Amino acid sequence: MTSASRPVSDSGLDDRVLPFAVEPLDVRGRLVRLGPSIDQILSRHAYPPSVARLLGEAAVLTVLLGSALKFEGRFQLQTRTDGVVDMLVVDFDAPDHLRAFARFDAQKLSAAEASGQPMPAALLGRGHLGFTIEQGGDLSRYQGVVALTGQGLEEAAHEYFRQSEQIPTLVRLAVAEDLTPAGTHWRAGGLMIQFLPTNSERMRVADLDPGDAPEGTLLHEVPEDDAWSEAKALAATVEDHELIDPSLSSERLLYRLFHERGVTVFDANSVRDICRCSDDRIREMLRRFTPQERGDMTGEDGRIGVTCEFCSTHRSYDPAEFEA
Repeated sequence: MTSASRPVSDSGLDDRVLPFAVEPLDVRGRLVRLGPSIDQILSRHAYPPSVARLLGEAAVLTVLLGSALKFEGRFQLQTRTDGVVDMLVVDFDAPDHLRAFARFDAQKLSAAEASGQPMPAALLGRGHLGFTIEQGGDLSRYQGVVALTGQGLEEAAHEYFRQSEQIPTLVRLAVAEDLTPAGTHWRAGGLMIQFLPTNSERMRVADLDPGDAPEGTLLHEVPEDDAWSEAKALAATVEDHELIDPSLSSERLLYRLFHERGVTVFDANSVRDICRCSDDRIREMLRRFTPQERGDMTGEDGRIGVTCEFCSTHRSYDPAEFEA
């Protein structure tokens, strides 16, 4: 969170993260609103609507968590499950680069849709959700894992904070298509609040050890502090349509939720749909393969074709350039 703050004002910008604080309740949070960036990510692959909604939720959750990085590192969300959508991968390269893709079984999806509109949690199935922070260079890599047992991404995020960070946290996610005169576009939004008391009395109430709890450890029960109970109650009133409404600015939505206690917003950060794939990276990867392996990759046209799973960019290479 930046140190600069300002009173709540009205600005309807999309594709940004707005940090905020409700000081009387010892609450910090972030509000994410995604417009063109998430529309490009979801539309480029022409995902079925139910898959697009799930990947949109994953993207919002990744931005909510990854935008907290204080360095130019990488935050990744990844799922591996037995569900219809057996893999989700979302990368957030701080400070503002976002990319994402989903892998799903089309036949299983058709069967699920035939039996009723599948909810995101049903598409996920059972497996695990992993959060990875890479600081770059020789710095340490952190990974947290949450079991997926039929719950959605919101509840999985709550479970992660209960078990790993032990920080009282509330997350809300929303994704939908917006019908405009120019056509249909995807929009997504998310809200996260955390109870981070500085008051000595509240610190004793929320005195929880940070870090991963060893397996088998009995976790602390988070005592209900009046301030945190009030903050959760206020945040829980937010509706899905408010999180994605292009006519409702982030500042105005926060004022609507917390004006009785007073809310301070900080400098917003942008979010952009940018992939890190490049010719140089792909050539470096191809050089690591043996001549036999590159031969197996070569198509009938005598070239090696590579398509990025994230941005769908297709590149073609002459295998001869790697033989020197």
